[in-house]
Amino acid sequence: MTTLTLKIPPPLIAGLIALAMWMIADHLPAIPPTALQQVIGGPIALFGAAISAAGAYAFWRAHTTINPMHPERSTHLVTSGVYRLSRNPMYLGLVITLSGWAIHLPWPLAFAGPLAFALYIHHFQILPEERILASVFGNEYEHYRSHVRRWL
Repeated sequence: MTTLTLKIPPPLIAGLIALAMWMIADHLPAIPPTALQQVIGGPIALFGAAISAAGAYAFWRAHTTINPMHPERSTHLVTSGVYRLSRNPMYLGLVITLSGWAIHLPWPLAFAGPLAFALYIHHFQILPEERILASVFGNEYEHYRSHVRRWL
């Protein structure tokens, strides 16, 4: 299983899960979505995308790598902006986006998608990133890690 560690870009994983959620929901008996589902699913997904974008923008402003497959190339530890609230706002945003999509789909088990993404990202992306960032930034990262939660 370590062959998946830091190998697949998280947005690609989120996209594949979103596609799988849609395909499964499209082929199984559906519960008609309520008007509330149709109204709030999209804005929740957009809110998640905005959180992810804010995280990416913070990396861009710090002139550090955004490539999730090479955290060892990080030149700055970003702790401002959305990174004051979450150590992983880009991944949190993707979970929220998938949750908005799950709300929109007429299939209650669609919420397995955001959960599957969160579990995959936690194991194959976040934990390896944390080990690498601790080795790159040392005490600065440990201090940050002790003051800011992993997700929220």
